[in-house]
Amino acid sequence: MPSRYSSPETRKAAETICSELNVPLKVISIDEAFERELAAVKQMLGERAVTPLTEQNIQARLRGQRMWNWSNSAGGLFLQTGNMSEKAVGYTTVGGDLMGALAVIANVPKTVVNYLLDYLLEKTGSPAIQKTLEMPATAELAADMEDEKDLMPFPVLDACFALYAGEKMSTTEVKAVLRAMFPEHGAATTDAWADKFGRLFVSSIYKWVQAPIALHSGNRQDQGYKQAESHQLLHAVPPQD
Repeated sequence: MPSRYSSPETRKAAETICSELNVPLKVISIDEAFERELAAVKQMLGERAVTPLTEQNIQARLRGQRMWNWSNSAGGLFLQTGNMSEKAVGYTTVGGDLMGALAVIANVPKTVVNYLLDYLLEKTGSPAIQKTLEMPATAELAADMEDEKDLMPFPVLDACFALYAGEKMSTTEVKAVLRAMFPEHGAATTDAWADKFGRLFVSSIYKWVQAPIALHSGNRQDQGYKQAESHQLLHAVPPQD
C-alpha cells in the first residue's frame, strides 16, 4: 500500500520477501485516498493548519482500515508487526499500524529484532533480509524520515526501556547510567534522550491498552515477572527526580 513517500528500495524488498516465501503480492496505492482524506481534514479544520503528524497518521490509518477490510472479507488473521521499543514510546498510530488481531513481535525490543535479522541472514543468506537491513528503519510517512532520527538510537532507546521500566529507575538515575553507557554522545544529548523517553513512555500508556494481544518471548519465570510488571506500568505515574 505505497504512498508518495514509499521508496523503490522498500518496494523491491517487499517483492523479494514475497518471492522467497512464495506468497502473492498485490500493490494498491493509498495516495489518492490520502489526498481525499487530507482535503476533508483541511475542510473540517478550517483556518487551523493540519500538522505534519496528522498527515503521517492519515496514511497509517488508511492502511489499517484496508487491512481490516481485507481481514473481514478473506477471513484472514491481521498481524500487527510493531516491536516493543516502538510500543513503549507510542511510535505507532491508533487506528493504523497499532491495529491488528495478533502482535507478533510486540514483546521483542528493536535491538533484538535487528540481532535476529543479522543471525538469520548469516544462517540463510536471504536476499530479502539483506535488502531489509540495507535500509535505515523508517515508517516512510514523510520525506527523509528515519525512526532513529525521530526517536533516538535504538541501543539508547532499549537501554532507557530496560532502566526505566525494568529496573524502575527515576529519570535522574537513567541519566546517570546513560552517561556512563554512551559517553560518545555527550551528557547533554543522553540527558535529553532520557527526558524524552520518560515523557513518551508515560504519555503512551493509553495506547498500550488498545494494542492487540502479543506473543510472549522469554522463559516461563520471566513471563510471570513481565505480567506483574505490566500491571504496575498500567498504574504508573511520572517518576519523581
